[in-house]
Amino acid sequence: AGAGCPVLCTCRGQAVDCSGQRLFSVPPELPLDTGNLSLAHNRIASIPPGYLACYGQLRALDLRNNSLAALPAGLFLGARRLAHLDLSYNNFSLVAADMFLEASGLLPLDLSHNPGLRRVHPQAFRGLAQLRELDLSYGGLSAISLDALEGLPGLVGLRLGGNPWVCGCAMEPFLKWLRGGIQRCASAPLLSLTEESFQACHLTLTLDDYLFIAFVGFVVSIASVATNFLLGITANCCHRWSKASEDEDV
Repeated sequence: AGAGCPVLCTCRGQAVDCSGQRLFSVPPELPLDTGNLSLAHNRIASIPPGYLACYGQLRALDLRNNSLAALPAGLFLGARRLAHLDLSYNNFSLVAADMFLEASGLLPLDLSHNPGLRRVHPQAFRGLAQLRELDLSYGGLSAISLDALEGLPGLVGLRLGGNPWVCGCAMEPFLKWLRGGIQRCASAPLLSLTEESFQACHLTLTLDDYLFIAFVGFVVSIASVATNFLLGITANCCHRWSKASEDEDV
């Protein structure tokens, strides 16, 4: 990595600011002691594998408002001190398995405002034992695997608002976990659901219920056959009566 400040960027101490420069790719070289890197408000669609391998001092990375749809495997392998990561306002559709595995020191992680985000892999946040704040708001999530969040023992704040959640029976375990383990959750519609909201999910049918359903089904079947038989007889009589009337007229 080069020691000079990249073109179109501003460098102050360990902070490198390349935001708002209409960049289509990341700067090829950064100062070795870069501690804070902002690439926000550009048009970056991809990051080369191993891009952060030489920047062991990096503590904050801002990639918001770009065109990223994925991150290369092992991107954070050399960035062991990375504590702040902002990936909001991008084009992610999936938070893949082990996406942040090497970034074990992350404290806040912002994945908000990715409108195409439909799925979070159950092992997406594996290795983030220190993560305290996770923002998944304003995406396209209709559901989320509880396995993806149960492996975050340090999580105290979770933002989930602005997603098209499908509040079916499958959401009940997730909401129970949410109320029991998260101190701050910004998602009023989800938290408005109570245990009574899921009462129908616990209804079970007894033997009497099954017998009653079978009896009703049998009665309905007999009634249907009888109705069809009567309709057939009525139609036949009408046909004969109509034919007889025609013969009399002749």
